[in-house]
Amino acid sequence: MSAAGAPAGAREAGRRIEEILDGFAAAGDPAALAAAEDLVRVLMEFYGAGLARVVAALDPARLAGLAGDELVGGLLALHDLHPEDARTRIDRVLAAAPEPVELVALDEAGGVLWVRQTGSGGCGCGGSGTEALRRALEDAVGALVPEVTAVELEPADRRAPQPVLLQIGSRPTAPARVP
Repeated sequence: MSAAGAPAGAREAGRRIEEILDGFAAAGDPAALAAAEDLVRVLMEFYGAGLARVVAALDPARLAGLAGDELVGGLLALHDLHPEDARTRIDRVLAAAPEPVELVALDEAGGVLWVRQTGSGGCGCGGSGTEALRRALEDAVGALVPEVTAVELEPADRRAPQPVLLQIGSRPTAPARVP
């Protein structure tokens, strides 16, 4: 498998695991589903422990180089071993987006990333505009920032409401007092 095909293969493996677990859930056997989920969890812990040992043996420059690879960077992030914080990884993903976007907000507790289109809306990611861009961002963010579970996209023309300008003129003069 080529290095370029590895990230897509890794995403496909993740989707396949989800499909298998969904199949267990649909079968209606709670014990089988619990066992399958436990197996996935134990394997993740096992591979994460091995990866942590590899990371500990690397010098920082080599680790940074490996973290730049989409597949390796995703695995490091998945096991909370990535040398960059989540915000730095998000910035890197947004900079490589198929259309210019800017970070609006990140709900770290809920895992939701809000971004706004800053380009013309002509996403080169196929599909129908905004939704295709949102899916492309969600895939890219999901591969490198597993802390983010959803991406919400605001179109370029949607801006925060501007404050209302109050016109304040000179005070009216008080009527003359009649004695």
